[in-house]
Amino acid sequence: MNIIRDTDALRAYCDAAREHDFVCIDTEFMRESTFFSILCLVQVATVEEDAIIDPLADGIDLTPLKELLMDKSITKVLHAARQDMEIFYRICGAVPGPIFDTQIAGMAIGLGDSAGYGALVKDRLDISLDKGARFTDWSRRPLSEKQLSYALADVTHLRDLYPDVVSELEEKGRLKWVMEEMSQHENETLYTFEPEDAWQRLKLRGHKKPYLAALKAAAAWRERQAIKKDIPRRRVLKDDAMYDLAQQRPRTLEALAKLRGIPRGFEKSSSATGLVESLGAAVDNAAEYAPPAPKVQHMPPSLGPRIEMLKTLLRLRTEVEGIATRLVANARDIEQLAAFGEGADISALKGWRREIFGQDALDMLRGKIALRLEGENVVAERLD
Repeated sequence: MNIIRDTDALRAYCDAAREHDFVCIDTEFMRESTFFSILCLVQVATVEEDAIIDPLADGIDLTPLKELLMDKSITKVLHAARQDMEIFYRICGAVPGPIFDTQIAGMAIGLGDSAGYGALVKDRLDISLDKGARFTDWSRRPLSEKQLSYALADVTHLRDLYPDVVSELEEKGRLKWVMEEMSQHENETLYTFEPEDAWQRLKLRGHKKPYLAALKAAAAWRERQAIKKDIPRRRVLKDDAMYDLAQQRPRTLEALAKLRGIPRGFEKSSSATGLVESLGAAVDNAAEYAPPAPKVQHMPPSLGPRIEMLKTLLRLRTEVEGIATRLVANARDIEQLAAFGEGADISALKGWRREIFGQDALDMLRGKIALRLEGENVVAERLD
């Protein structure tokens, strides 16, 4: 097993990897007690050589890895790439690419809405993965041979199944679909932590400007504290406290201490004054500072039957195509379709999704497609 612990070895591996069209990559990280993920291992595999990079090794410089990640001529193959990409964005300062996410690919070839790595390996390679080491503390050293083998399997099997998955997508004319989905990984805003945008992680429980301004200010304050101290948001204040702050908008430390969601004694901390001041400034300037209130959509009555019919049609169409339902339409899409028909601004009415499901969904709403029982099965029938 090739364990890379120094910069020269890393440079040699990355230089060799750049001779290939693709490299498979996975990471092991820890995030239980920090805001940012601690990168503990990077597993890599080309068609010729696989290796484990130890980013915690003394003196190692990850620059060769960064250069490999940013090389646009090489496809980086990952499974469920979102968290890995967040880590890579942080160490590279930019979004790596191009990316091929086998989880999305698995959804496009009929492996279900989640397309787990184990299911993909079993389906494509007929190999059952040993998950005995999945709860490893990857920051500890030394790691056992079993733990390292477990980690490396995440890329060696990926390397073996990737070409066949691409071939199947090409044969079915779906490679373009998948690449469109994967382009979303290139959106830089997915991997940034702008304090002023942190309120978007919370569910709104009010729509008036003072409430929205206070919620935005509280969330921004918590985000800055979490980033500064590199601790999880919940270790600063829990979400319930955000809602209490937005609702009550305390102006003094005494008022702050009375909120149910605020831990006892928090008002005596060095940061409490800053929180109160941030809230006051936000509320005083609510007209300009508050984010726009979400538009309230007035749904037509009795949507339930239409929603259930559309769900059934979606399931029937995706079963025929051998594609995951979530890749075509989600619950919000179905609700919007049921309520607004052609006027729904959803991806299910655009491009290939419209061909598979969207147009038939509209036709059903217009009475041109009916559902009926055929034996024990539900079938969709077009009415002439």
